[in-house]
Amino acid sequence: MVRKRNKRGSLDDLVWIIGVLLVFSLMILIFAKFTDEVNTKVQDMDIIPTSGKTAVSQMNDLYGGVIDNSFLLLTVGLAIVALIFAFLVVIHPIFFVFYFIFLTIIIFVSGAVSNIYQSAAAEPALASIAAKLTMTSHIMTYLPFIIGVFGFLIAIVMYKTWQER
Repeated sequence: MVRKRNKRGSLDDLVWIIGVLLVFSLMILIFAKFTDEVNTKVQDMDIIPTSGKTAVSQMNDLYGGVIDNSFLLLTVGLAIVALIFAFLVVIHPIFFVFYFIFLTIIIFVSGAVSNIYQSAAAEPALASIAAKLTMTSHIMTYLPFIIGVFGFLIAIVMYKTWQER
């Protein structure tokens, strides 16, 4: 059987997941604040008809739920892609010790990233918006645990497939 080398998948995917989730969570938080302020300004304008104000208000109300649920979908999608990439990697089980050490470091890094989001969400200007984005806030709060679960699932997939090849 031909072994394929130089495949992606494992710990570097977890680092990318952490980075993508941080960037998107902060973008969602800032954009939600922006749309909330635009909605407030539109509601204060007298020249905009009532139907326009209603449309902007409805769009602003829908934004939180749709984007918040999309962040959950992004998280699950990234995990599935990482598992698929891990299936393509052939690694001898003796390297599990190194994998576990680096996974522990990555979990600590994800804790710092989680604190970055929590600090941004705790700012007075963003706190009310972050309270509306429950799924995003929960995912980013429990990011170290989520990354740990993803890491162990990836390890199981990577080292399980070694026996089959």
